[in-house]
Amino acid sequence: MSKPELDHIGIAVRSIEAASIYEALGLQVDHLETVESQGVRTAFLSVGDSNLELLEPTNPDSPVARYIEKRGEGIHHLCFRVDDIDAHLQRLAAAGYRLINESSVPGAHGCRVAFLHPSAGSGVLIELSEREKKS
Repeated sequence: MSKPELDHIGIAVRSIEAASIYEALGLQVDHLETVESQGVRTAFLSVGDSNLELLEPTNPDSPVARYIEKRGEGIHHLCFRVDDIDAHLQRLAAAGYRLINESSVPGAHGCRVAFLHPSAGSGVLIELSEREKKS
């Protein structure tokens, strides 16, 4: 297993229009996508080798909508790119870390993703993401 890399920082927003401040800073939206399994519309803005991911809820029952209702807009999660998400999840579970997803679910860009409970990250929601393997 190689060392994870920072893939993106997720920011919960009521509207993707929040991208305007980042565009004013010189960044641009590189990719828009709706992730039905998570109930969000996403906008990715590249920042060097990483991204900002704006997360707009598509329904009031989505995890991001509940997050905004409880905590307001702001940083939602840190995402680390891994090369073997299953091995990472097994190792973390065996070490006693609390997982939200015990196995991966579909994410943006065709990635497989899984979330660790914020208690595992000292209050920070952590996402693991494995890119689709090229054939």
